Amino acid sequence: MTHEEMLEEAERREKERKALAAVEKLYKENGDALKQLAAIEKEEWERKERSETVLRRYNHFYNEECSGMPHGTPITPEHMQAMALECMVDALICENMNVEYNAIAIDDIKDLIEGLYRQSNEYLKRVQEFKDSADGVA
Repeated sequence: MTHEEMLEEAERREKERKALAAVEKLYKENGDALKQLAAIEKEEWERKERSETVLRRYNHFYNEECSGMPHGTPITPEHMQAMALECMVDALICENMNVEYNAIAIDDIKDLIEGLYRQSNEYLKRVQEFKDSADGVA
């Protein structure tokens, strides 16, 4: 290694050392804030995962309930609403299996409703795309 190459290497290492020192300083100054941010992101991720799990369970319970009905069974909208609510409660009870409770958190219900709207909107979009392609619009 030539003298110039050694100087360049020393300069590169010094820059790396300074950069690492700056990162360490920032972490020392803001470490608690970074930990709090990570905890918030983890909570949001866990809530989203839980919401998706409850939606899958709801769909399973609802499909099981509806598929168990003989074809042509006359039911009213009230029957459909009651089945939907029953399936919602079953899905949330299943999610909270290891926790004793007598009440369901409103946030859990809102998350399920949001998931159902999202699922419905995605279905309607697919139906419209299929209709448009059949009509030759797309």
